[in-house]
Amino acid sequence: MALDGAFLFAVKNELKPLIGGRIEKIHQPSREEIIISIRTRQGSKKLYISANAGSARVHITEKSVDNPQTPPMFCMLLRKRLGNGKLIDIRQDGLERILFLDFECVNELGDVVVITLACEIMGRCSNLIIISDGKIVDSIKRVDSDMSRERMVLPSMTYTLPPKSDRLNFLDAEPEQIIMKLRENGSAELSKALIRAFEGISPVLAREWTFFAGRGIHLDGNVDGDSLDRLLFIIKRTREQLINGECCFNVASTKEGMLKDFSFIRLSQFGNLMYTKEIPSACELLDYFYSERDSTVRTKQRANDLFRLLVNLIDRTERRISVQREELSACADKDYFKLCGDLISANMYRIKKGDSVAVVENFYDENYPTVEIKLDVRKTPSQNSQHYYSEYKKAVTAEKKLAEQIDRGEEELQYLDSVFDSLSRATSENDIIQLRLELREQGYIKSVNGRAKPPKALPPIEYRSSDGFTILVGRNNYQNDKLSLKFAEKNDIWLHTQTITGSHVIIVTDGVTPPDSTIEEAAVIAAVNSKGRDSNLVPVDYCFARYVKKSSGAKPGKVIFTNYKTAFVKPDTEIESKLKV
Repeated sequence: MALDGAFLFAVKNELKPLIGGRIEKIHQPSREEIIISIRTRQGSKKLYISANAGSARVHITEKSVDNPQTPPMFCMLLRKRLGNGKLIDIRQDGLERILFLDFECVNELGDVVVITLACEIMGRCSNLIIISDGKIVDSIKRVDSDMSRERMVLPSMTYTLPPKSDRLNFLDAEPEQIIMKLRENGSAELSKALIRAFEGISPVLAREWTFFAGRGIHLDGNVDGDSLDRLLFIIKRTREQLINGECCFNVASTKEGMLKDFSFIRLSQFGNLMYTKEIPSACELLDYFYSERDSTVRTKQRANDLFRLLVNLIDRTERRISVQREELSACADKDYFKLCGDLISANMYRIKKGDSVAVVENFYDENYPTVEIKLDVRKTPSQNSQHYYSEYKKAVTAEKKLAEQIDRGEEELQYLDSVFDSLSRATSENDIIQLRLELREQGYIKSVNGRAKPPKALPPIEYRSSDGFTILVGRNNYQNDKLSLKFAEKNDIWLHTQTITGSHVIIVTDGVTPPDSTIEEAAVIAAVNSKGRDSNLVPVDYCFARYVKKSSGAKPGKVIFTNYKTAFVKPDTEIESKLKV
């Protein structure tokens, strides 16, 4: 799943229409990604650059990304150095995983200078470096001597290329060179030998060449005859596709819909084990492949403090409930305390002060068994009796109070679990802000005076069923309450996962009874927007909205409902995304 140098070559060709365009805006949505808006004659384009170890890439994007309220320092530096700059060239050294973007800019003195952005797409060593006159101005990730002794990346240092191995560029390598290079690798498995022989090819491309050369048969490095001819042919054809812009951009995914790999040639190596999908261009493929995963990662980065807070609160609440349950179990002896008090009172004449044990008959039992009761030698029989009665009263009171505290604790735990679930499904900065406000109003986060006015909450997530009915989903507990108790009409259909935290879902009926297919689709949406989204089967309760009520003092999102039915559905993200408006 790596973006190799050959794929980057295809991306570079797609970025060429940006040459001559001017920078309009620069944003830094997260610590390791930059978006540069470039105005061209064909309109404004957004150039996305990521230096994230797991998803480093550069391409044109159509996705909208939320930006932090305060731009980071690196973003401010880019705006200062590149503001209104003109893109004059895009370069790549062979098939190395580095793109150089040259911008013509004006410095503080009014002189025209060339500023270069080096986009190094190299896994965990990925970086974005600002270069001027061969010197490093700054980088999105600084590398000092403790991190790398071979190549440091620090301001004012001379920019040097990463260490380069002696490998062939298949775009200009001759057949004799290829054969000789492969033979240097001995009898290694062919796909691994290809990776060692050529620069800029990923394992998926090497495996595809091997699959074609061996007609699906495993081959070692010593290929000859028909296999060698087929290998040279597929390398030549791949070269022509890449140079002539005739690539076939493919994405491979599992049968469950999980994206696994991509390439700029048709993928046949997976056979029937995976599905392949063709995408029109390299930029669209990268945008499609990484957007959903990056959105989740970006949101989690911004909500790290909330995740930690909720985990700590949930852990603390669970431990408190556990201690209270142990104390409650100890209250089970309350009847024994009362029995001891009664038996001592009835046998007062037989007990003397200074006795350590009273041996009496239990007249509550028809068999009159003998019972030994421990006594305090410092107390009179009457005082010992009162001691046991006092213990009985304390146990009765504790049992009542502990039961109430455990109920409140379980309700709090359910509420925190619902907030955690909403946070795990948050897709924007606004969602996180609203959850932060909710926790502040509930007293879990301290209020801070003088803060800027929070942005207006986003509307509920909207879906459209295949029968044309509008389906609305709450984004957080406050919106769940508003959606279910204020917005919904009495004949609208309300849905929620059974005993599983999740969003409230409303089918807007407008007085028309929705068909079973719409209710089933809404149940799938409720299942996907819940903690049970990864389960095989999820029970979803549904009823008319008029049967949904809120008890006094209940936590946000907590409602009671009656006259309901239950549907069992499989959470299907493909159906959910297809119905989203």
